[in-house]
Amino acid sequence: MKIKYLIYILVAGVFMLQSCDKNFEELNTDPTKTTEAYPKQFLANALINTVNYNMTRNRTFNNELMQVTVSIGDGEGKVFRYDFRRNMSDYSWNGHYSQLSNYKDMGKKALEEINFSRSYQAISLIMQAYSYALLTDTYGDVPFSQSNLGRDSLILEPRFDRQQDIYKGIFVMLDSANSLLRTGATAIDGPSDPLFNGDLGKWRKLGNSLFLRQLLRVSHKAELKDYVVPKIQEILETNTATYPIMSSNADNAILQWTGLGAFVSPYAGVRVQDFRATAICSFFIDYLRDTNDPRLNIPTYGKNGTTRWGIAPVSGDFVGVPSGYAAGSEDFSRMSYFFSSDQNSGSGNTLQTEPLTGIIMNFSEVQFIKAEAALRGWISNGTAENFFYSAVENDIKLWVPTWTSNAKDHLAESDIFWNEKASFNNKLALLHKLKYFALFLVDMQQWYEYRRTGYPVLSKGAGLKNNGEMPARLQYPLYVQSSNPTNYKLAVQEQGADEINTKVWWQKP
Repeated sequence: MKIKYLIYILVAGVFMLQSCDKNFEELNTDPTKTTEAYPKQFLANALINTVNYNMTRNRTFNNELMQVTVSIGDGEGKVFRYDFRRNMSDYSWNGHYSQLSNYKDMGKKALEEINFSRSYQAISLIMQAYSYALLTDTYGDVPFSQSNLGRDSLILEPRFDRQQDIYKGIFVMLDSANSLLRTGATAIDGPSDPLFNGDLGKWRKLGNSLFLRQLLRVSHKAELKDYVVPKIQEILETNTATYPIMSSNADNAILQWTGLGAFVSPYAGVRVQDFRATAICSFFIDYLRDTNDPRLNIPTYGKNGTTRWGIAPVSGDFVGVPSGYAAGSEDFSRMSYFFSSDQNSGSGNTLQTEPLTGIIMNFSEVQFIKAEAALRGWISNGTAENFFYSAVENDIKLWVPTWTSNAKDHLAESDIFWNEKASFNNKLALLHKLKYFALFLVDMQQWYEYRRTGYPVLSKGAGLKNNGEMPARLQYPLYVQSSNPTNYKLAVQEQGADEINTKVWWQKP
């Protein structure tokens, strides 16, 4: 009897479960809400996260390598001594690949819409190209053609593409984005676009300006010579109507931190004492001080001459710390920091709360690209000298809109001139010394440009590790070795040892 009773209960339970499950999905679906995401819903979050990753790595890695800041101390893992742990590689890799999924999903949803959104697809391509460029310029060969396909195609171990092929893919993406925006762009939702508020003309200019940046980076490579320089000429001279680029500071691609909602700078979340624990490097501050640069000394901004960046003088002077100093040798009783809000310095907004720190690309960089193209004889619709002074002037005016002087007169006061009779290398050195300051806060572009050109000339402190050699790349994250072992080994076989001194393709002769 007990067995029969138990069987009865089990059978009844099955029928009850079937009954309960009937129309379960229908009953538990809110008929007033959609289960599908729209392209516009991906954009803001992805942009905010991308810029967050860039700003964090700029502060802790780029600025230390490129002598903007110096993290005081004698412990191990000091980036400014070219001594850092392998786990530093994880942050940018994880961050940018995660956001690539968002950009790809945005493009996919744009294709699926009844009214095909060419605009969101174009923006997706621009931001994918931007993200892949950051990844390959940091690590070298990386997953590209098979990346972010685990969910849809079950490719869980993507192959690593050669950097040369990644660049070709980036160029196709940016050219395609320009075509999409040129031939059939439709309006997008302004509030969903925190970068340009739906201005597709500015998105198109950003895409083509990024195109120039990456073309210039590989312009010396023989493998692409038949494409790269002619494309630079097409964008800058022979087909400018088809390829509009940034033409003023109004076109700057800056995700501005309003302090409201999600638009809070990642720097604002750093403890004040930690943010101030990093000193400003003498290489960075000495030039600004000695040339009375308006970006440094803005008396009207703070009571004691503090800058918009929150740099305050110490005992009436701006004093930096030499990079690469030997352990045990520091005696820095007077040194400048990037201050947080500080009653003693009398500063207002500082780098931690400054709205303009979320830079993707600025007009000044575009002018420097033009200057180099003219210097190398690729274009003739402007002089390297004029483009150079325009670049300097527009970066100053980005930070100091009320500045009424001009770059030529300002630099002349410090005996800095563009001398057309100077050697090519001397002119290139001057160009990149000033471009270095225009790239302040722009992800890791200072490091990339130094690796491409060798400029600006940085001092070599006695405490440098790695035989005093500037790191050429970040190593692959350790977990990649175990999660994708076959393709990891193939990448190392193709590119070289997974070490910081292994040059990426565009660094090699």
